Amino acid sequence: MARTGPKNSARRVLTWLGAIFVVLTAVLGGGVISGHASWAPKLALDLEGGTQMILAPKVEGASDINEEQLNQAVAIIRQRVDGSGVAEAEISTQSGRNVVVSLPGTPSKETRALIQASADMNFRPVIAAGDPAAVPEESRTPEDQLPKPTEAPANASDDNWVTADIVKAFEALDCVNPSDEKQERSDPTKPLVTCEPATATTPAIKYILGPVEVKGQDISSSTFEQVQGAQGSVTNSWGVTITFNSDATAKFKEVTERLNQFYTASLAQGGNDPKAQFAIVLDDKVISAPRSLAVITDGKPQITGNFTQASAKALSDQLRYGALPISFEIQSQEQISATLGGDQLRLGLLAGVIGLLLVVVYSLFQYRALGLVTIASLVVAGVLTYLAIAILGWTENYRLSLAGVAGLIVAIGQTADSFIVYFERIRDELREGRGLVSAVENGWKRAKRTVLASKAVNLLAALVLYFVAVGNVRGFAFTLGLTAIADLIVVFMFTHPTLQVLARTKFFGEGHRFSGLSPDRLGAIPLYRGAGRLRTPDDKPATVRARNSGAVAEAERRMTIAERRLAEKGQLTGTSNGTKEEK
Repeated sequence: MARTGPKNSARRVLTWLGAIFVVLTAVLGGGVISGHASWAPKLALDLEGGTQMILAPKVEGASDINEEQLNQAVAIIRQRVDGSGVAEAEISTQSGRNVVVSLPGTPSKETRALIQASADMNFRPVIAAGDPAAVPEESRTPEDQLPKPTEAPANASDDNWVTADIVKAFEALDCVNPSDEKQERSDPTKPLVTCEPATATTPAIKYILGPVEVKGQDISSSTFEQVQGAQGSVTNSWGVTITFNSDATAKFKEVTERLNQFYTASLAQGGNDPKAQFAIVLDDKVISAPRSLAVITDGKPQITGNFTQASAKALSDQLRYGALPISFEIQSQEQISATLGGDQLRLGLLAGVIGLLLVVVYSLFQYRALGLVTIASLVVAGVLTYLAIAILGWTENYRLSLAGVAGLIVAIGQTADSFIVYFERIRDELREGRGLVSAVENGWKRAKRTVLASKAVNLLAALVLYFVAVGNVRGFAFTLGLTAIADLIVVFMFTHPTLQVLARTKFFGEGHRFSGLSPDRLGAIPLYRGAGRLRTPDDKPATVRARNSGAVAEAERRMTIAERRLAEKGQLTGTSNGTKEEK
């Protein structure tokens, strides 16, 4: 028969904790080997320095930018570069007009492109699509074969939009080797000749697009998720879901009815009509041109295709944060030094070390050898938090600021508090005369409720700070919440199982005077006194008798007048469970 019991259960839990550390280390190590991660956490702007870009806004029609538009620009750019609030980017206004973006480290090409892609987004129907390379001058369509529309376009997909000038521009456009010359923003009421840049999986494509039919400002939200199959089951493919506002919902329904007619006709002819496509345009560049396969009546189209999770998230972010009616130019870009520098970081770390040493000294003085469990638990919690911060820096661009370091220092005391609550519950059980194994189990039952309540309060405070604050305060809240979760994992998966194992060792089990759990030093008196005599209330330690006498005094204070009169007459006595009954 397999052996069972708290000791074996504790060993299994410790094994699971070890497995968690192995997995986290392997994940981070894999990222380091691939060159995408580092063993060291990423540092924020105040500790590492970074890049500062000054953006000059420009509104359509060369009109002046107002304060509301500028505030909207700042809010959307902040979401673009720091959507989770933990990348420690700083976005502010300068002289009431320019936007200053400060990013820690050296921003990637994708981040820089996301900041520059600040023109308003729009949706245009596709009229034609073709080869991305430019047609040589001698091979271009002769003048007599160029289109000469004689009718006004009936809708945005009408071929009458395609004039001779549009065809020439289409043939001259080279999407493989695009020009570096800056182009003026296109007129939303006229057709557009543009490219969809090549990606790792798709080649570049050039398009003739009709006028704008739906604007990006009409997007309420955008999410990415795994696509559901016909039976409602989740597939392995990814898609992007857009939600339009009520005004755009009706317009989008009208557009998809027209595009769906092109799609149905192309199916009947065995072709692939580009007019069934609806291009999503950002900065006059096509970021996606999905085909309309159905009429969308609820304003919630889903874009599917050869998406990976990363590419679906990238498109969702562009759709979500691309609806900015202002274009920006990068006026200047420079490297900036750390605003606080290494001295403040060293002082912060020194404060953390001092706090940690004080906790260690107190634990060893108060709990002797049991204090080593506190120290080991703090080490485990520290390593777990460090791995989590390093992995989050790689996967979520989390950066550690001085405020985050402060959150880690505060967490030392909060983490140690959980162990103290548990140890004191065990010592209370020992004072009542229980054996160590029983004291550990009963003490844990009493302590874990307190620990859970304490950590729930910490997490609630961290969540409130995170969602109502911005900047460094969010970094502090993030580390505070992260360490609270790490504390729970350590207490449940390391501290308690370790004590279950130690309770069965000779040193702790027999109550060595330096174990911190010696019944004699705690004043415990066993239930059985020997010679057939059991422990009486008078045999209990003075501290226990004082606590009991205090409880009796409190009970007497709460007596009713009738109960007090009966007690004075000797007609009322206390029962063993604390209730009152008449003789």
